[in-house]
Amino acid sequence: MSVRHGLTRLGRSGRSSRGLVAVPLAIIVAITVLDIHSPTTIHLGPFLVAAPAITASFAGPGLTAAIGAVAVAAQIVIGQLHGGLTTPNHQAQIAALIVISAFLTLFRYALDRHERALGQVRSVALAAQQVLVRPLPHRIGPLRIASAYIAAEAEAQIGGDLYAAVPAPGATRLVIGDVRGKGLSAIGEAAGLVGAFRGSAYRNLSLPGIVAHLGNSAYWNTTYLSKNDPESEESFVTALVLDVHDHSPSVAMVNCGHPPPLLLRDGGVQTLDVSEPALPLGLGATSPSDYKVETFVFEPGDLLLLYTDGVIEARDHAGTFYPLADRLASWNAADPHSLVQNLHDDLLRYAGGNLGDDAAMVAIAKSS
Repeated sequence: MSVRHGLTRLGRSGRSSRGLVAVPLAIIVAITVLDIHSPTTIHLGPFLVAAPAITASFAGPGLTAAIGAVAVAAQIVIGQLHGGLTTPNHQAQIAALIVISAFLTLFRYALDRHERALGQVRSVALAAQQVLVRPLPHRIGPLRIASAYIAAEAEAQIGGDLYAAVPAPGATRLVIGDVRGKGLSAIGEAAGLVGAFRGSAYRNLSLPGIVAHLGNSAYWNTTYLSKNDPESEESFVTALVLDVHDHSPSVAMVNCGHPPPLLLRDGGVQTLDVSEPALPLGLGATSPSDYKVETFVFEPGDLLLLYTDGVIEARDHAGTFYPLADRLASWNAADPHSLVQNLHDDLLRYAGGNLGDDAAMVAIAKSS
């Protein structure tokens, strides 16, 4: 969230609170008038507690206390006109309203402190995510690229999905992956893998060589972490590593247990399934000979979509998985940006705004 967007939300929230304050004030006036004009045997004053209670749901502790004070004043007016303030009934009602208003004010104060602390956590986590999974450049060589990341944990705004892109001799090299699990261990695994991928960009490794390097990095990281974190022993990373060639209409890839990319061409959607997928990264030490490179046609005018399983495993209210290929075929997107924007917005609408898993997506097109 940008600072400007955050300030805009705060401004709107403040204006909304000022508008809503008319509701508890109207309740106080209505109850006071009705009680004054009712027989002395009918007591509507206790309903005044609704005013500070409603205020606490949308306003801060200051406004909640102010509405509570107005409600207490109204109760005093009612008591004065209905038998005097010395009657036990009115004294009990006034005392109860004071206590409840004070409790609601303290509750709202505690809630505001919690929301401020949570806001700080979100800001730090969002900054960490932007460092870990930086938005990909819009252009690398002849490629046009768009990317998006949706975290399932709304409280933290960070998860274990990853993607990165680096230039390579005669190609652009990309990785997209998904770390098994959640929490700090998954974030650490993702950070380690992205760092290993970027750090090896200048070593001119072959595609199997870089995948082996990533696999050994993930395995070493898992082995090292397992000394202090037993859960990391079961960690692994599904990943797709590919080279999009600059001067030939082709893309070479190694798939390590990751959902296959989708190719959009002439209104159709093709799944780029490899014949021999490799095991996920981190399950053991590997060498380049463990990985087979497979090549697919990728021409100017085509769109290539890379994604993590959080996209295809998103469910609607009926529990139906997100129909990714059908959605892509119906949009007929013309460029990576519109494709990613459509997918991002449609996925959140389909899942009701709350994904069950992190989701990352990268769309690629090649200029002619």
